[in-house]
Amino acid sequence: MLTQFLFVLGAIIIGARLGGIGLGVMGGFGIAILTFVFGLQPTAPPIDVMLMVAAVISAASCMQAAGGLDYMTKVAERILRRNPSHITIISPLVTYLFTFLAGTGHIAYSLLTVIAEVATETKIRPERPLGIAVIASQQAITASPISAATVALLGLLSGYDITMFDILIISIPATLTGVLAGAFFSLRVGKDLMNDPEYLRRLEAGEIQNKHVELNDVSNLFHARLSVLLFLAATFLIVLFGSVDSLRPSFGGKPLDMPVIIEIIMLATAALILLICRINGSEPVRGSVFSAGMQAVVTIFGIAWMGDTFINGNITPLTAAIQGVVTDMPWLFFLALFATSILLNSQAATVRAVVPLGIALGIAPSMLVALFPAVNGYFFIPNYPTLIAAINFDRTGTTHIGKWVLNHSFMLPGLISTGVAVCTGMLLIQLL
Repeated sequence: MLTQFLFVLGAIIIGARLGGIGLGVMGGFGIAILTFVFGLQPTAPPIDVMLMVAAVISAASCMQAAGGLDYMTKVAERILRRNPSHITIISPLVTYLFTFLAGTGHIAYSLLTVIAEVATETKIRPERPLGIAVIASQQAITASPISAATVALLGLLSGYDITMFDILIISIPATLTGVLAGAFFSLRVGKDLMNDPEYLRRLEAGEIQNKHVELNDVSNLFHARLSVLLFLAATFLIVLFGSVDSLRPSFGGKPLDMPVIIEIIMLATAALILLICRINGSEPVRGSVFSAGMQAVVTIFGIAWMGDTFINGNITPLTAAIQGVVTDMPWLFFLALFATSILLNSQAATVRAVVPLGIALGIAPSMLVALFPAVNGYFFIPNYPTLIAAINFDRTGTTHIGKWVLNHSFMLPGLISTGVAVCTGMLLIQLL
């Protein structure tokens, strides 16, 4: 088993370094070795999760093509510019909300430019709002009803009478509490901008010029707003159907499964946006949302399949090794979720790879929901695109990767937000 584990770990590390679809295809390579070399029987690929993600991404990319994301960014810019002195508190709430609505943290890119600019203009250290804003965009993934991670968790726990509402009533307040804790901590991060030596050096050297970031103008405001409304309506329907079984169509006395509901609603929403907003069907695939989403599909395909196969083939020794500890202290399972997310750089892939082990170990479904925010650990190593983007957008140089790599601008806000979110989740499952 140890040899197999080391090989799986190696495939994950190499895949993460390759970037893009590298993680997914290395998972496929791992499946080949586990099957043909180690003789493990491959499990069924995570088809439902992949199809749900594909359907959501189809709708989100159509909204982007209609100008919906640009419109949402314009709204966020107005909010930030009206309250510049409170940007460290407001910016993470804005990136959280946008990720919550879109189901992907990649929507934060356009917001980061605005956050960096407003902070610099008002002489607030940009590291403070940028660091926690990036973390908030990650935390919101585990609170969004349409994110790949949430639908993956719902799919795994649906057989235990866990509904979408059961997940959201824990994950939303838990992650919001974590984000606010990280935001208040960030108010005191680093020196004030006018006392920061790197900023002063760049200012004296003429490296920082006054500039205003112009976002793309929304070409058709009516279609942009309409696409956002359609997407929000679809999100509301998914939450409603996921929370109230009686509203779902029944066949043979059994309500239609939520994966099918999500796929139907999101594909229908994509079609409505294309038809009503008069968008050519080839335009959505050229946007950033579609590209990032399809990479997520391939990643889930390979990594989740490899993880399932490894765990299923070694379930007896794995269970025997850690069952005693986890049974006595089930909250320690958050370490497995957190560490795996660092390697996988994907909340959804982490859920699909690790949560089945938690189920096999007998951890209560409610506890798994409480520990859900622990899959947000991929800020730990500063190689994720949104982290790199935040560093590049900060012209003052205050947002940075430290000399020892791990002492970067996102570490403490990330650890605080994730830790508080998990603790809050554990408290909520006791109360609710």
